[in-house]
Amino acid sequence: MKITLERYHGLGNDYVVYDPGKNELQLNTENVKMICNRNLGLGSDGVLEGPILGEDGLSVRIWNPDGSIAEKSGNGVRIFAKYLKDAGYVQKKTFTLKTDGGDVEIVYLNEDGSRLRVSMGKLSFWSDDIPVTGERREVINEDMVFGRTLYPATCVSIGNPHCVIPMREISEPLVCKIGNYSEVARYFPNRINTQIMKVIDQENIAIEIFERGAGYTLASGTGACAAAGVAYKLGLTNSKVVVHMPGGELMVEVTEDWEVYMTGDVFYVAKICLSNEFTEKLRAL
Repeated sequence: MKITLERYHGLGNDYVVYDPGKNELQLNTENVKMICNRNLGLGSDGVLEGPILGEDGLSVRIWNPDGSIAEKSGNGVRIFAKYLKDAGYVQKKTFTLKTDGGDVEIVYLNEDGSRLRVSMGKLSFWSDDIPVTGERREVINEDMVFGRTLYPATCVSIGNPHCVIPMREISEPLVCKIGNYSEVARYFPNRINTQIMKVIDQENIAIEIFERGAGYTLASGTGACAAAGVAYKLGLTNSKVVVHMPGGELMVEVTEDWEVYMTGDVFYVAKICLSNEFTEKLRAL
C-alpha cells in the first residue's frame, strides 16, 4: 500500500501530515528522520501524526525531524487543524485538539480554515514546570552561560520549554551560535527551545529561533507565544503584540492570568504519494 502525506507550511515552518487512518506504516524515530531528511527523504520540519481518535476527542502526535516527540507546536497545531477541516474531520467553527503538551482550542476565522486563532494554554515561569535545574523559582532574567558567554535568560513553559534572551540586535548566525549550546545546556534536563528577541516597540517584537530537535527555523508558534509572554513579563511591551519572524508574523495576546492566544495563517502545499522504493525503505527502519 502506497503512503500518502499532505504538506503544509505555517510562515515557512513546513510539516507533513501522516494520517494513520489512510496509511499503513508504524512511525518511529528512524523512519521519521528519513522522511524529514531534505537530501535523502522528503524534507520537513516535522511530521504531524493523526488524527488519533480517542473517547475524549481528536489528538495529534508531533514528531521533530530528529525523530523525537514535541509536546506542542504552534505552527503544527494550526497546520493540523487546517488538515482536519480539509479532510472533513471537523465541521464546526471551534473545536479542541489534544497534544502531549495539553489541549488547545482552535477557532477557524475564515471559510477555508487557513486563518486560525488558537488558545495555546497558560505560560509558566516556574523552574519545575519548564524544567530548569536548581531550587524552585520563577526563572526571570537569570545569568546563564552558553558557549562561554553570559546571557540574561528568562525561561518559560507553554507545554514545551523555552529560553528567551532579549538583545539589541538579532540574527540567524547568532541564534544558531547560542542554540547549539543552550539546547543541551546543563540547566535544562529535557533540552530547550531558544529565541533571541528584539523589542521594536510596545506592540512589536522580532525573534530568531533555534528549536529543540530541529535547529534553526523560520517561524515557531510556541516560540512566538513564549517570547511575547517574556516581553510582557519583563515590562517591555503591551499584552498584545505582533511577533515578527523570518517566515512571517503572528499576533499574540497574553491575558492577566497568563493564558496565551495566537492568530496566524497556514497554507496547503501538496498531496505527496511516496514511491514504492522509498516506502519499503521506511518499512524496513
